[in-house]
Amino acid sequence: MAEALEKPRTLPYVSAINEAVREVLNEYDNSFVVGEDVAGAGGVYGYYHGLLDEFGPERMYDTPISEEGIIGLGVGAAATGCRPIVDLMFMDFMGECMDEIANQLAKMRYMFGGRATLPVTMLTMGGAGASLAAQHSQSLEAWICHLPGLKVVMPTTPYDAKGLIISAARDDNPVIVCLNKMSLAIQGEVPEGSYSIPLGEANVVRQGSNFTIVALGRMLHEALKAAEQLKEFGIDTEVIDPRTLQPFDTATVVNSVRKTHRLLIVHEAVRFGGFGGEIAAQIQEQAFDYLDAPVGRVGAPFSPVPFSPALEAIYVPSADSIVAEARKLLGL
Repeated sequence: MAEALEKPRTLPYVSAINEAVREVLNEYDNSFVVGEDVAGAGGVYGYYHGLLDEFGPERMYDTPISEEGIIGLGVGAAATGCRPIVDLMFMDFMGECMDEIANQLAKMRYMFGGRATLPVTMLTMGGAGASLAAQHSQSLEAWICHLPGLKVVMPTTPYDAKGLIISAARDDNPVIVCLNKMSLAIQGEVPEGSYSIPLGEANVVRQGSNFTIVALGRMLHEALKAAEQLKEFGIDTEVIDPRTLQPFDTATVVNSVRKTHRLLIVHEAVRFGGFGGEIAAQIQEQAFDYLDAPVGRVGAPFSPVPFSPALEAIYVPSADSIVAEARKLLGL
């Protein structure tokens, strides 16, 4: 009798982050984690839980409430031979340390002619949906994608969270990992041990023939729901998760558009000035002759994120709003 196949191991997104950090700390003796409440409390969302007991206070550092100091410490430590993981509790707090991010972290390797490496991995949390209001719910990835010298990734699944964090920590350039607070409980297959996902390589999550959706971050899950709804209208939707925004895998999207001839870009960030505009520009530059309709975009309205759960539910793009924009684009 054939042996029963062993079920793949599943973990929530939050545990995948924890495993990734543990793998990095085991791989590099000169790696450590620094940030607010990362040690004693295990992080505000718990994804450093247990690491203080395992690695001790020499590798897990709680800091004062000073984002400027945290990122500055990471820059200095990396330039002098360490591989720090710096935790910026909320993406919204980048405003507190933008000089360190934009003028030090992003530029120091260039300013030193390549003689200094900056292997800094910055983990930060973005996204709305938890009624944390305007100062703790933003998606500001477009800010940092505009800065030469930084790499930017947005893990969507537990598998990608672990693999991309490990890849980020192995890179000799600063990498900002934009996590999503509403994805922490999402379950997915995660292999044991260490593995990596190449930075700059998108993932075609769903194959399709006549419509393409590029979905950033948590919007991937909404896009997959929308793709199922669009089947009722005879639309076979291809769904792409970029995974890395900087560098961006334009080739994968171009190849999809050559097949489907239509493209919709979805992100949780404010639509105006969002990263979707950059994707749209690149596609019209490189695949214009293949487009049978304008490139569409779905994003949040030009407004601060509301605190009210009812208003926030309207503010954040959903499968329904994706379907509505797709039908408009397709003339359905």
